[in-house]
Amino acid sequence: MNRATKRQEFILALLIAVEIALFSTIGKNFFSAANFFECVRLAVEIGLISLAMTPVILTGGIDLSVGSMMGLAAVVFGGLWQVAGFPLAAAAVCALIVGLLGGGINALLIARLNVSPLIVTLGTYSLFRGIAEGITGGARSYSNLPASFLYLGQGYIAGVVPTQMLVLAAAIVFYWLLVHRSVIGRAFYAIGLSPHGARYAAIPVTRRLTLVYLLSGLASSIAALIYVAHIGQAKSDAGTGYELIAITAVVLGGTSIFGGSGTIRGTLLGLAAIVILEDGLHLAALPAELAGISTGVLLVLTIALERLASRQRAAVAENQEFEMKNSQLAILCSTVIVGALIVAGSNWYLVKNLRSGTSGDTTAAKEGQGRLTVAMMPKSKGDPYFISCRAGAEEAAKEFNVNLIWDGPTQVDPAKQNEFVEGWITRHVDAIAVSVGNAASISTVLRKARSQGIKVVTWDADAAPDARDYFINQATPQGIGGTLADEAAKILHGKGEFAIITGALSAANQNLWIQYIKERVASKYPEMKLAILRPCDDDRDKAFSETQTILKVYPKVKVIIGISAPGVPGAAEAVKQSGRQDVKVIGLSLPNLCKPYVHEGVIQAVVLWKTRDLAYLTVKAAAALARGELHSGATSFQAGRLGDVKIEGTDIILGSPFVFTRENIDQFNF
Repeated sequence: MNRATKRQEFILALLIAVEIALFSTIGKNFFSAANFFECVRLAVEIGLISLAMTPVILTGGIDLSVGSMMGLAAVVFGGLWQVAGFPLAAAAVCALIVGLLGGGINALLIARLNVSPLIVTLGTYSLFRGIAEGITGGARSYSNLPASFLYLGQGYIAGVVPTQMLVLAAAIVFYWLLVHRSVIGRAFYAIGLSPHGARYAAIPVTRRLTLVYLLSGLASSIAALIYVAHIGQAKSDAGTGYELIAITAVVLGGTSIFGGSGTIRGTLLGLAAIVILEDGLHLAALPAELAGISTGVLLVLTIALERLASRQRAAVAENQEFEMKNSQLAILCSTVIVGALIVAGSNWYLVKNLRSGTSGDTTAAKEGQGRLTVAMMPKSKGDPYFISCRAGAEEAAKEFNVNLIWDGPTQVDPAKQNEFVEGWITRHVDAIAVSVGNAASISTVLRKARSQGIKVVTWDADAAPDARDYFINQATPQGIGGTLADEAAKILHGKGEFAIITGALSAANQNLWIQYIKERVASKYPEMKLAILRPCDDDRDKAFSETQTILKVYPKVKVIIGISAPGVPGAAEAVKQSGRQDVKVIGLSLPNLCKPYVHEGVIQAVVLWKTRDLAYLTVKAAAALARGELHSGATSFQAGRLGDVKIEGTDIILGSPFVFTRENIDQFNF
């Protein structure tokens, strides 16, 4: 190990110490054994990929396909078990073989045909993800996995040590021996410094490069199995973005992006810095986006400093020991200071704003003084629907003396939802309210929260009934489905074809609405026909492209029903640009997103509820549960300005859906 690498690792260790000290101060229950093991558990999938990425980068290569390989291995495993009827062990072995085959494709093109690793793995990045999406149609997922398999990702040994920690520990030992205690590992360094020189030294370069890419594919498939066991679901978007996090951990840990230097220890330090930062932000009730900002700045500084050092090394003779100048040492030390200031300054600024009630991603961050803490999660923070909900949540928090934590993934991601809930469990908030992205994925962790005395409600979309206390239902599924079917029938005069653009095929609430649309059509409008159902993943652009395809492939379709806030205006824009005045759009969305299309006559009706009231009711119900004011068996409860709200079983009903039309839509501003 050269002196520059040792310095990098020392500085990174110092940064980790700063993170621990900072979050131990501002993060509730951060400095605890339970949270230590939680950090390890969160690091396993990324850790496996990062360890495998280290020898890849040591040899001067890159593997951008690891995240996509996770998605492919996950759906192969799920499909073989659930659809093809393979035994669980056989399906897992096949998934591992798929990882080896994917790594073999990369190895063949890179090691044998001498194609650039960046070009090859960029291609297989798209190839593997495309195959996974093709297998599932871009939306299907596989769940209901047996408890024996889920134990791998969700279980704890002696109730403390995460089961998957053993897999990570074994991988650490294997890669440490391979890289630092074997002839093969020394060859990695030689290849990274000079592939041609390594060949002249009789090193089997082709075989060594083949090995690193095979191991990278295998590690990705192992990570995929743990990921599936962790979230309880196999789906094609597993591992999305993991390749970038893994590369960040490796490079942040001191491994040269140009090859030839680095250590497994450095990779583990880089991984720890990222995981501790994300976990600490969760426990400090601060927005997770700060982790990306802080890590990105540190990574850019690290690469810049490494480039500076590499130029200096090139300027000295090979037999001279590299000496760092005082100016360079000052710059290097500044990395730590800048990183610490970024994290500390961001935290200080947000906490200051939160306490003054002016801005930030939490409300009333100061705890204690008899106030409850309610952690509330939307499916996606960036979705306009959930942005409109937040105002009602903050109104209720202020009215009912509640500390509100509003946070969640920036896009629909069940795995990220699990991470947030795990952090809130460690923080031991009083109540958790979740708009569920996938019931199979999140139900296990919600059960864990309940077992530790935390009250759990779901809102907008439900989990398994035994995973929560109450579901805050915006309207009955029958009411929503029936209203949408009736509005479509008005346009079609009870006869003709219609299509549905849903948010995600895995969303339980949307699937229930679709079920009742079908039932209403079958019972009351037998001459109406559903031509096609397509998901848009709550993305306006995808809804636009899906609608364009529907208009071309199904020309008899006269009504598009959108079941997603961004999906309705996306579909409307596609209809507008097509010039098809005979096609109309209806659906579930926000009035403000749809007003222009409503006035132009493209959208005929928007069916929804008052989103502010839904979030307001959710916070009130969560607070009432935590305070013991809402009891099992109640048929109603007093919800502030909403008055008495009806309870059906464990469903708290907001009310009937509302239909926005050209005549009334301008009366609403959300």
